[in-house]
Amino acid sequence: MARKLVVTSGKGGVGKTTICANLGAKLARLKLRVCILDVDIGLNNLDVVMGVEHKIIYDIVDCIEGKCRIKQALIQDKNEPYLYIMPSTQSFNAGKVNKLQIKSIVDELSSLFDYIIIDCPAGIDLGFHRAVFSASEAIVVTTPHISAIKDASKVVDILSTYELYSIKLVINRIRGDLMANNEMLKVEDISKLFDIELIGVIPEDDNIVTSLNDGGAVANNSKAGKAFAQLAENIQYNTNKIINFQKNYTGLFGFIKRKLKRNI
Repeated sequence: MARKLVVTSGKGGVGKTTICANLGAKLARLKLRVCILDVDIGLNNLDVVMGVEHKIIYDIVDCIEGKCRIKQALIQDKNEPYLYIMPSTQSFNAGKVNKLQIKSIVDELSSLFDYIIIDCPAGIDLGFHRAVFSASEAIVVTTPHISAIKDASKVVDILSTYELYSIKLVINRIRGDLMANNEMLKVEDISKLFDIELIGVIPEDDNIVTSLNDGGAVANNSKAGKAFAQLAENIQYNTNKIINFQKNYTGLFGFIKRKLKRNI
């Protein structure tokens, strides 16, 4: 049976879909069978991020309505053979899809995969609860911004009312130079604000923008690629190794790097 992870935040724009895509790709590189499920009905973009929008024939709503079998709606990733995407739909009334229907899809997929990663819609309304209801574990995403931290904290409180096996934290869009300059909240300070385990830190990286434009996961040898790989290993092997992106900006040489980065 698959591990069912919902990736959520409360706030939009913190990078949930990007994290779903890249976490899925890195788990698949470990030879694990992974399905990323887009449950943002009507406002989907996972297919675009993964570069498979032109391959969609059936979607999750077609599965719910019995127009196709689940396997017919799955799209294999172009780079990772162990990774599949279950797309959502743009032209459907989200209110017509309920949490039991989503759970039925997730439960059926569970026998086919090692991991099901559920891309949760922004907010804490119907779409949020529809996604969380089907999960057994949650990953809460925040960025080093007060508004994102505040919303993520609210989400943690709501998630605690569900019978989830674990709730863990990922901090996205960290900049080591700004942390070293005390211009951005530090990882350890953000982590202290949450009563859950920090399982991953993802840096701000231009390679993410490039990958989003090209469709697919970020380059493996990039800073973000290494961070996503470490996140995948932490989840799979129950480790807690966090890459220190501030380290290269400390000391004399770090000070010079910060100055150069500021002037570019």
